Amino acid sequence: MAMKKLYRLGWLSLGLLAAFAAQAQPFSFVALGDLPYGDETRAYPPYRALISNINKIKPPFSIHVGDIKSGSTLCSDPEFEAQSGHFNRFDAAVVYTPGDNEWTDCHRANNGAYEPQERLQALRQRFFTPGQSLGKAPLQLQNQSTVDAAHAKFIENQRWLHQQVLFVTLHIVGSNNNFEVRDPSAVAEYFERDKANVAWIRDAFALAKQSSAKAIVFAMQADVFESKSSLEDFPGYSGFRNSIGNTLLPLAAESTMPVLLIHGDSHLFRFDQPFSLNKKPLKNLTRLIVPGAGDVRAVHVTVDARERMPFAVRLIEIEK
Repeated sequence: MAMKKLYRLGWLSLGLLAAFAAQAQPFSFVALGDLPYGDETRAYPPYRALISNINKIKPPFSIHVGDIKSGSTLCSDPEFEAQSGHFNRFDAAVVYTPGDNEWTDCHRANNGAYEPQERLQALRQRFFTPGQSLGKAPLQLQNQSTVDAAHAKFIENQRWLHQQVLFVTLHIVGSNNNFEVRDPSAVAEYFERDKANVAWIRDAFALAKQSSAKAIVFAMQADVFESKSSLEDFPGYSGFRNSIGNTLLPLAAESTMPVLLIHGDSHLFRFDQPFSLNKKPLKNLTRLIVPGAGDVRAVHVTVDARERMPFAVRLIEIEK
């Protein structure tokens, strides 16, 4: 196992540092996504080696941000079963949030020409159990389906508290979040799920305040800048306008607490602060893009609110 250099961003003002004086102990977790990609003979061995290296670190939990298969492989039940088996290789808990490759894009001929929403239901039935995560040692968590009757189908939206940090998964996927205006059924699905995501984000900030959480970590699949225009990050046709542009960003700015947004989709590792609101940088909102596809690595995230910036990351690699 090899882990490279530590990446850390600093931003907190002196006025905010006092609020973080009394903290829970530092801890770490692992983030990964867009894995495994390709046929099983080529993609599975390095992915399994990566999981073995994650197990050696002994994190309390890992978060897989979706795309458990590539965009050109079958969305079949045997494929889902194989990936369920991979999640069972994690010694600790693993929390999974869906990506576009395992349902929205499954209509493609090379994916088996499945009906996307049928595949979404199959994902919900196989990978999500009320009140607990995946992995050999599941952690207890809350599902939106059990705490919000208005959005009772969204079992995949999950949250849990760890060492005074609130973790939240959001079902926000690539391919413009399935906001496909040429397909009325996709549009209807998008608006229902978008409304649930907005409610889950609002609930997260309210819960963080109520529980005196010191930070929030959101995890989802989509790179939300995929639909940006030359004038706006979230134009009207963006499937991320309501949930991210009009909800998460303003609430992050209002709260001032540290927020980490983890996603995959674009496969290029980044740890930065690209978000702004009303042309002002949001320096309490940090982004982590996990590597993936041909880049079979994960990210070891350390959380220590005693630091000027509570999040730091290292890459986890497999032996060559």
